[in-house]
Amino acid sequence: MNGNTCPRFEKAMSILGQRWTGLIIYQLLNGPQRFCTVEASMPISARVLSERLKDLEKEGIVKRQVYPETPVRIEYSLTEKGMALKPLMNEIASWAEKWVEIPAE
Repeated sequence: MNGNTCPRFEKAMSILGQRWTGLIIYQLLNGPQRFCTVEASMPISARVLSERLKDLEKEGIVKRQVYPETPVRIEYSLTEKGMALKPLMNEIASWAEKWVEIPAE
């Protein structure tokens, strides 16, 4: 590396580096989920989760599907672009298992 940051890498890190984003993507690797399911899977406020999902949708990583039922059902899932992150997320999970210590409470 020559010391200059690749603009694409920098953009990717700004997207994935936002708090909760990696956990949201990792959760959605399990398949389409409703907002409340994603929210219940991590200690995140509804407002922040909503913002992150909107950001990920804007980036083409997450798809929001509205089902015209009564009541209306909304599910979030990863797009092809989002699913392409699966190997990366699995590698981070493996790295964390080997190297990350959880502090004793």
